[in-house]
Parts: sequence; structure tokens; C-alpha cells
Amino acid sequence: MRILVTGAGGFIGSHVLPLLVQAGHEVHAIYLDSAGHPDGIHAHVANLLTSDCRDLLETIRPSHLLHLGWYVPPGKFWVANENIDWLYASLSLLKAFAAAGGKRWVGAGTCAEYDWSRSGVFRESDPIAPITLYGACKSSLHMISERLGEQLGVEVSSGRVFFPYGPAEPAGRLIPSVIRSLLSGESTACTEGLQVRDYIFVEDVASAFVTLLESSFRGPVNIGSGASVPVREIVAKIGEITGRPELVRFGAIPSRAGEPHEIVADVSRLRSLGWTPRYSLQDGLERTVQWWRARL
Repeated sequence: MRILVTGAGGFIGSHVLPLLVQAGHEVHAIYLDSAGHPDGIHAHVANLLTSDCRDLLETIRPSHLLHLGWYVPPGKFWVANENIDWLYASLSLLKAFAAAGGKRWVGAGTCAEYDWSRSGVFRESDPIAPITLYGACKSSLHMISERLGEQLGVEVSSGRVFFPYGPAEPAGRLIPSVIRSLLSGESTACTEGLQVRDYIFVEDVASAFVTLLESSFRGPVNIGSGASVPVREIVAKIGEITGRPELVRFGAIPSRAGEPHEIVADVSRLRSLGWTPRYSLQDGLERTVQWWRARL
């Protein structure tokens, strides 16, 4: 397969590329600049928000496109107007992909597309009722791209990612911020951590996207571990792995008002495609701490 990956330099994209190369595919990747690209891929520099990519798509003529590019700075992306810009840019990219002969499109969705007025296990058939602009734009992209794909002759699928973590995760998010504080000998203030989430190691996220891309499945697919884990347990494990459990201050900050108690993926559909996770929570956290330790 000749595959084009957007968001190639991002958290998930950087883990997907080696898997695609190992699988023997011809891999093309879009970056914002020309520095530091991995071996085995064809790197292209473009800004999807400002560039007309029709010529690039005509030159590459990919059969498959994995669209991971989006605006995701920690703490900002939930309400940012850039979500709307990315929605328009993504649909333009899909049209250019189809015009260049593309056959299969897989986008990165989010668990924030679901109705978070309830908590529990979420299935792909559950109602879509996002409460954030980010979730609304992601769900809009999938719904529009499905209908547009039918008209343009493109298979369309979307991986609804739950809570990824691992090496290269943006430093402002929960797990890397806790790791960085503890490795630096600083206390970290947390909520009671009673909320339950579905955290999945980023390399398992990457392999799930590869599985989805190589399949012919159409429609949304949850990408999660399927395991219910209290956030408190995750933070406590980080304390044990770093050897600084005494620096964790549970209950030092209040829990976020209106936050669902439990957000967990039903991964039956993903497993039916032949995917299985490789990493336990313990393994993933140990690898993540090791990665940050080497950089601090």
C-alpha cells in the first residue's frame, strides 16, 4: 500500500510510522518542517491549514490516507476555534485524496464525541452528543466524510481514541506532568483521582490504527484498552516506578465539576479486526518513565 500520514510528527503519528514501514508499505508523511524525519519514509513539508495539497496528492497518489493531523495543545484544544479550521482543511484533503485516486481514508476520532452526560462503557452504537467544540468538530468530520466518501468512492473509517499515554506525549498532560515532577523531586498536587478512565499505551494506539488502515472496515472503531482504571491507581503506580510515592498529594486540588465518573471503551469491534494490545498498564508506565528519565 502507498500510504500518506498527516500529523506524522505528532504524539501518535511518530509511533505509527515505524509500524507501517515494518509492514512493508510505501510510507509518505506530511510534516510542518524539514528537520529530523525517521528513516524509511518519504517526507513532505506542508501546512494543511494554509496549503492547497492537490498537487502534492497528485504527485504521491496514495491508495490509503491516515489523517492524524489536528490542533491538540494540552488544555487549549477543547474549545479552540482552530478545531473549525481543521474540520474544513480535513474535508478539503479528503476531496483532494479522492481526486488523486485514493481508496481508503482513516481518521483520528475521539471518545469526546460520545455523550458525557452519562458515565460508563461506551460502544460505537451509543449516542453521539459532544459537549466540547473539539468533540463536535471530530464527530462532524466523521459523519460528513462518511457521506462524502460514499459519493467519491472512498472507504471511510475513524478510530475513536480514548486516553493515550506514552513516550513523546505533550508534557502538559496528566501522566507526563506527574512523571516530570516526581523525577525532579517535586511534589505533585492531584485530585482524589477517583474518576475511572481507559488509558492505552501509545504503541498500542499506533498498532490499532495500522490494523484499521489495513482492514476494509467502514465506520467508527473505539481505540482503547477496554480496562477500567481509577486515575488514582495510575498516579500511584508512577510514584512506585519513580521511587517517590511520598511526593504525590492526593486531594490537594478539587475534582473538576461535572466530570463523568467513568469513561471506558468497548473494544469488541477493534478486537474483531484481529487487534490485541501488547502492553499492560505497568509495562506502559515503566516505558514512559524510562523515556522521560533519559530526557531529564
